[in-house]
This record gives sequence, structure tokens and C-alpha cells, in this order.
Amino acid sequence: MTDSSTVLDAARPDLVLGIVGAGIMGRGIAQIAAEAGITVLLADARREAVDEACAFVADMLRRKAAKGKLTEAEAEDAAARVRGTDAGPDAGYGAFAPCHVVVEAVAERMEIKHAVRDGLEAAVDGQCIIATNTSSLSVTGFAAGAQRPGRIAGFHFFNPVPLMRLVEVIGGTLTEAWAVDALMALGRRLGHRPVLATDTPGFLVNHAGRAFGTEAMRIVSEGIASFADVDRVMTEAAGFRMGPFTLLDLTGLDVSQTVIESIYHQYYEEPRYRPNYIGKQRQMAGLYGRKTGHGFYEYADGKPALPAEPAVPSVAADARPVWVSRRHPAAADRLRAVLQEAGATVEAGDTPSAEAVCLVTPFGADATTSAVDEGLDARRVVAVDMLFDLRGRRTVMGTPITEAACRDLAHALLAADGSAVTVIHDSPGFIAQRMVAGIVNVGADIAQQRIAAPEDVNVAVELGLGYPRGSLRFGDDVGPRRILEILEGLHAFYGDPRYRPSPWLKRRALLGVPLTTPEA
Repeated sequence: MTDSSTVLDAARPDLVLGIVGAGIMGRGIAQIAAEAGITVLLADARREAVDEACAFVADMLRRKAAKGKLTEAEAEDAAARVRGTDAGPDAGYGAFAPCHVVVEAVAERMEIKHAVRDGLEAAVDGQCIIATNTSSLSVTGFAAGAQRPGRIAGFHFFNPVPLMRLVEVIGGTLTEAWAVDALMALGRRLGHRPVLATDTPGFLVNHAGRAFGTEAMRIVSEGIASFADVDRVMTEAAGFRMGPFTLLDLTGLDVSQTVIESIYHQYYEEPRYRPNYIGKQRQMAGLYGRKTGHGFYEYADGKPALPAEPAVPSVAADARPVWVSRRHPAAADRLRAVLQEAGATVEAGDTPSAEAVCLVTPFGADATTSAVDEGLDARRVVAVDMLFDLRGRRTVMGTPITEAACRDLAHALLAADGSAVTVIHDSPGFIAQRMVAGIVNVGADIAQQRIAAPEDVNVAVELGLGYPRGSLRFGDDVGPRRILEILEGLHAFYGDPRYRPSPWLKRRALLGVPLTTPEA
């Protein structure tokens, strides 16, 4: 245990930060620390890497000065605070003796990290915090066998560090509270938003992102839609900055698929995180994404070659009447208004006429189930996704026996105002419903497991993953009961525990309170 009177003051002006590993992450941490007025001692197994990193940081700081974000004097002073050392496995770590905190940012191999930790423990004093920037390994495992495990914690930044202003602070099983508190304060001094997470696979951000890529691959593997269909729906309807397959191509499937599989196995094959064969096959084929010029898309000059969309069918708006199910009255009213604006003949009866195209608005169900449950002629049924009230891109699907003329009329009417329309094969939950519900459910279970507080879940997802809203905020905006309805529909249809609702979500939906509501 550490005497509380000696606990690190992260605001002290003479703070010295050591960094082991002068790669992309190490140099990024060095830059923001130097800008915050902290002296940085930087080491690497290759001395050339240290020199390169110091030069890189100085260049980045001068570029900021050129853009007016720093003065020239501030940039030069910050650059001078980054000092290379000969510390390392061969020379020893004695140069880190004056450090108050040391962050290791070496290769993601536990034996290498343990060797660094042992060298540091022999060099620094008992109050120096030893932190790991690992993104995938256990902080408790990193601390295992340490002389003073209480001062060891996770301090996980995201690439590029100066731009991704989020840092996860992770306490291992034996980490003492003072070390966690000091790193939270240090994160704020560095200009980042620290979020506190427990030592679980994927910590907070990588855990929260499990539903995005895996559910997208499952949708494609079921023959429901193409890669481009999924990406277009998630960006133009759900509001994401990039679709899941564009994102996987950007990060590289050589990295992403490995993380997907690692977290799945670390959670002992938890169905919510189950990978899909599509990712593994493409990884084995070397289709990593932009870095190889071919991933889920082919790239030329860094730009993806996206397939053209089918033309809007040429069908007269009044070719035949349409009828809208009132199973979901609010959704029905909004859909009827769009159809009437498009010039459709919209029937007002409780049941459709023998000629009418029957439009349904299911949540968590497919077109086939909706047709059967509502006693409709499946040959004339077309389902419309109303999760986002027809804002942006619209998604429609038929049953396996829906007549092409019925599907085409629905497509034409929904595209009449210039909106893009994606036509997919029958799927419980369409595309956006499945993926958004999965994102919310994973976020809710992170809160349920007490991995992080609800607000930290939201902040981590928005800053770390770039989603339009945090997982729990997304659920509150859509409505917890609606998310629960979608998940229960998926669970009932597939019988797959992947879709079982988190207790956190289910209880709050039943009580009618926001998902961001913490325990009393």
C-alpha cells in the first residue's frame, strides 16, 4: 500500500513522464504531454526510433505553430521537453528513475510487456505509476508477478493520440484507487476526456463497438443485402459518419478481425460478440482494405469503387391503390403522409382491397411474419423501415413471394420526393434496426456489468468510435421500449442468444425510464 501523503499530484509543474516505445502511440502521447508542460523521457529498443520520434514530435508542434494553434516559442519549448534516452532492455531503465509516471507502449505481447515492467520496477521509486497502453491485453495480467501491483494500471489512448481526445483508465484487480485517480487527473491535464473502465476484454471502447461490424457481416452472410447497401443505410438513414465495411477497410481487417476474434474468445464465446466467417475468409485472402487496395471494396487512389444503385422503377403513382397497416399507428400516419404526397391512392379501410399493395411497418419482425400475423396476402406485402421516420435513405423489403410489381410501386412512391431507397431481402429488423439495437444492447450490458458508468459509455462511444450518439443515448432517442421490441423480435425469430436483451435495457424499458438512468 502507498502512503496517501505521497500520492502523485498530476498537476505538479515538474511532472516527468516516461514512455517506453517510440512508435505511433508513444510519439503521440509524447506530443500531448509536452504540450501540457510535462517533461517526457522517451525510450525504445531501437535508438533510431527514439530520434525519429523526437523529430516527428518537433515537426508536429511546428506545424501547429504554423497554423496558429501554438506560438513559435510554445512549440519550441514543448519540443525541447521531449528527450530521448538510452533506456531499454539492453541498457537498463535507470534513466527513468526521476519519472512520476511511465507508460509502456510496446508490442502487444505480454512477455515483452512483462520484461519492460520488470525493468521499470527496478529503476523507479515506489510512488511511480507504471501504466500500460495496451488495447487488448489484461491489465491484471500485465501486473501479475509485479513487486507493487497496486501502482499498475491501464492508460489506453487512441490513434491518432493528439486528435482522439479520449483515454481509458483501467484498474486491474490489484490496482489501488490512488493510481486510478492520478491517471484520471493526468488524462485531463493532457487535454483528453478520461473514462474509467474495469479490466474486462476490450475495456470500454473496443467492447462497445462489437455489434457494428459483426452484425453487418451477419446481415450480408444471410443474403439480405450487399456491403454497399449496409454502408449506405447506416450512413444515410442512421446517421453514422461511415458504414461498417468502409470502417473495417479503413482500420484494416488484418487488425480488426483479430480483435473481433480475441474479444469473442476472451468472453468465452459470448454469442453477442460472435464473429462471422466473412471476416475470416477475407482476412485469410489478404483483403485487408485500403492498405492493400482491396477489402470489402476495391480502391483506386484511396477511393472505393462502389457499385451503382438500381434505377428507380418507372411506375405510375396511381398504378394501383396502397394500404398501410395500422399495427403501429404513429408509423402508419407518417408513412401515409409520404405516400399521399407522392400521389398514391391510399386506402383508408381497416383491411386492404383485393388489388392494394399492402405496406407494413414492423419493428424487429420480417415482412413474412408481419404478413402472417396480420392475415395479409404475402404476395402483395412490402415492409418499410420506420425506425428513423423516413428521414434520409429509406429501406423496403418484401416476402419471398412478393410480386415485383408491388415491390416496384412501393420503391417508386418512396423515391418520388428524391429520397434514396434501398431494397433488401426479407430480414427481421431490416438493416438499421438490427444494428442500432445491437449497439444499444451491448452498451446497456456494459453498464449492467458495471464496466463503466452510463455517461462514460456514451462519451467513449461518441469520442472513441465516432458514432452519432452514445450507445445509451441512441437507445433513449429511439426509445428503450422500441429497442426492446426489436431485440425480442430478433430473438424470437432466430432463437439465437446473440439477441437476448440486456437486463439493464429490459428493466428500464419496462419501467419507462431512460437507459442513462444509473442505479439508485
